[in-house]
Amino acid sequence: MRSEWPERPGAGNGMSDKVRVEADDSIRKVTLARPEARNALDPEMLEALAEAFSAEPRPSERVTVLRAEGPVFCAGLDLKARLSAGAAPLTGESPVEAALRAVETYPLPVVAIVGGDAIAGGCELALHCDFVVASTRASFGMSLAQIGLAPTWFLAKRLLEVAGPVAAREILLLGDPLPATQLHAWGVIARVAPPHRLEAECRAVVERLAANAPLSLRAMKALLVREMEFRDGIEHRDVDRLVDQARGSEDAREGMAARMEKRQPDFRGR
Repeated sequence: MRSEWPERPGAGNGMSDKVRVEADDSIRKVTLARPEARNALDPEMLEALAEAFSAEPRPSERVTVLRAEGPVFCAGLDLKARLSAGAAPLTGESPVEAALRAVETYPLPVVAIVGGDAIAGGCELALHCDFVVASTRASFGMSLAQIGLAPTWFLAKRLLEVAGPVAAREILLLGDPLPATQLHAWGVIARVAPPHRLEAECRAVVERLAANAPLSLRAMKALLVREMEFRDGIEHRDVDRLVDQARGSEDAREGMAARMEKRQPDFRGR
């Protein structure tokens, strides 16, 4: 989805062909630019996102907009790359967790503008932002159970924080995509708008944020992030083992292969 916002000369400072970063006075834009692959996140994109959101904001920056090119916001992790790499045990922070943690803990507000579907890792990417402004045509889904995978503690924790226990069960255990209007009704995302109003709705949120006091924004963002970190200290090694078992299973390989081949998976429970 191409931005309708006017660009100023010299605003761009892109860091990757697949993830572009543009700075325009108080507003910075980070764009997923792999529309031919439905903006599926490969290792290069995850590294670029982590780098983009780990950098200290420029003095003039007030807010970052995360958006995507093409009709799909993000289809999740690149399954071809995931299958070829295999399932590494849950030791340390994975590339996807590093990228999403950088987005979540960025010192200033991050607004995701979601014009198309946000699935699995794409759903998590959007929900790790501070505000989600979505098109009424967009859907959000965590289809991991349908392909034999399970989210890590970090990823499930964030979903529980923003969605609550009832909606989190609906999203995770069923795995079906849900319309943006449903997530808005549940209070999971901030705003929805018809496609022709999406840019204007996002602009209104972004410009309102940019007008606020920058030190207040920094303080409040840090406060909100810190108050949600208490779940990190809960013992969860037994849960990690269950997630590892699912990620390394024959079912997981079958599920990912079936998804790429557009057929029903044949799960055997092993």
